[in-house]
Parts: sequence; structure tokens; C-alpha cells
Amino acid sequence: MTIPTEPIGSIPRPGYLIEALGEHAAGRLDADGLGESREQALVETIKRLEETGSPVITDGEQGKPSFATYPLAGLTSLAPDGVIIPFADGHTRQLPRLTAGPFRYQAYADAYLREAKKYATRPVKQAVIAASAISLVYPGEELAGYGKEQFLADLVNEAEADIRRSLDAGADSVQIDFTEARLSLKLDPSGGLLKSFVDLNNTVLDRFSEEERKRIGVHTCPGGDQDSVHSLDVDYAELLPTLFRLNVGNVYVQLASEADPERALRVIAEHSRPEQRVFVGVTDPIDPRVETAEEVRDRVLQAARYIPPDRLGTCDDCGFSPFADDTSTSRDTAFAKIAARVEGTRLAVESL
Repeated sequence: MTIPTEPIGSIPRPGYLIEALGEHAAGRLDADGLGESREQALVETIKRLEETGSPVITDGEQGKPSFATYPLAGLTSLAPDGVIIPFADGHTRQLPRLTAGPFRYQAYADAYLREAKKYATRPVKQAVIAASAISLVYPGEELAGYGKEQFLADLVNEAEADIRRSLDAGADSVQIDFTEARLSLKLDPSGGLLKSFVDLNNTVLDRFSEEERKRIGVHTCPGGDQDSVHSLDVDYAELLPTLFRLNVGNVYVQLASEADPERALRVIAEHSRPEQRVFVGVTDPIDPRVETAEEVRDRVLQAARYIPPDRLGTCDDCGFSPFADDTSTSRDTAFAKIAARVEGTRLAVESL
């Protein structure tokens, strides 16, 4: 028996890359210079991820400006004053606002995947942003000459292309980041917004075959930025039943930082579908303490009491640095936590 274990996505960028990003933004470093720093960071990140023993790796999102906005980089029809996302510690992140159509992605995730595959010796998974997250860039008032219905049609086409290009480029799997799922219940406790998000994402997923959807997953978490969260106070019992309606083969669930993981596991056991593998979070990127392999093992064994081992996987709760400028967690801590996840999962398999 094996239990698959996978990273979620981002790894903190090295200092020289963060400096290069700042220099490039200030106009003091050209694109080639920035590209050299990104490539160096990518090579180092892949090497260290493989050294953890992780059977599947990512590119650490070294080249992404953020997990959420990479498709928008370079789009000129944007204003900076979009939806504001507040975090528990008081800081905020702000999405851009679309000012005109037609809407098209400016970058697709397969570009990052293709670069990673040049250096990786292990399978590479690719994270993409959910269509529901990008839908938030459309303003509250309808744009003249570009209605929301047309925008959503264009968005579905682009989100499908983002996933399909990564599958075609040889991604081991594609993970849809859906952090706005839990947040939506703070914005709309009735669940109507969450349902509309799931329906939109399923519209994208319905364009893939059953075999393709086995390689597509969704990740949910309460956010993770600068050692803070945006929706950990939202009850999982309000989210998970609707989340498992998504037509995906893999579901990645933050669990290590959950106050009552046993309760969440009972909800998962009740609402997950037989064809879905559930990857439970066993390391907490926000906690600076590195979990021991034995702690990870015990979390896996706890999950195995509710989820059949042949449908169980492990992951980190979230990416370690979803936004490029987030340095709240060190690279060494991130790699140590990943190594603990890999070893702890192995110990759990031995116990089972």
C-alpha cells in the first residue's frame, strides 16, 4: 500500500529573487536580468524539493507574481482598485478591476511547468487559479459593451485552456487553487456565492473527460499570507459539503491548522465521493515550528480512521508563499516541513 504525498505549490523566494523583482519593477533591471534570477531560483528550488524525497514536486511558483494574478500580468485593461481581501492580522491584499473587454489571459501556467520540467527528475504537478477567483475582477457595475455574461463565457474558455495546456504539457496533475471558497462564506453566509463559484468551476471542469478529471484536483484553505489567514473562523461544515460537488478526482484540504480536525474528517467522510482522493494537510506553513515525522504520522493515521487508505493522500495545508513578496516563512523551514511530511507519510504507511 502507498499513500501519495504532494506539495501544494509555492516555496518562499530566495532573497536575491525578491531583490531582482523590486529592481525590475523600479526599472533598474531588464527582463533578461530578472529571468536569470528566476531561473537560478527555479533550479535551486527543484533540487531542494527533490532532496526532501517528495515523489511529486512543483516549481515552487518561483516565476509567478502570485498564485492568483499570474494570468493577468501584462493585461492593460485593469485598474488597481478591485476587491479587497482582509486578513486576520489586519493586512489586506487587493485584486485588480477589469475596465474593458474582451478578457483574455496574458499568461498560462504551462509556461511555468515547461520550465520546471527542464530541470526536474520527478513528476511535476501544476497549480492554476480557479475561474471563480478570476471572476472577482469584473466590477460591480456592468461594463459598457462587455456584459458579465460575455465575460464569464470568455473566462470559462481561458480557464479551460489554462488547465488543458498544463495537462498537454505533461503535468502529473493540475491543482485548481480555490482559496476564495471558504472566504465566500464570510462574504455571503447564505452559501449562495459559494454555490455560484462551484457552478462556475464545474462549467470549466465539464469540458474535460472523466479520465482527464482524474488528473485534476482542487485545493481549499483559509488563506495563508504573511503568517495570517482570511477565513479560518468559517466552519468547515458549511464549506465541505458543497466543495465535494466539484467534478475533480483529487481534493486537497487544509487540516493541520484546523482547531478540530476530527470534526472536519467526519464531514469529509460523509460528503466526499468514492471516486475522489482526499489529500489532507499534515503540515502548517503558518506555524514556524517544524512538525516531527511522528506528528505527521499520527495525523495521517487519524485521517485513515475516516478516509479509506486507498483514497487518502497527504499535503501541506497551503503554499508557503502564495505572494512573491511574502517572506514570513524561511526557505529552510519550508523544506524541513516538506521533508517531515514525506517521512511522516512513510511511517504511517508502515503502521497501516
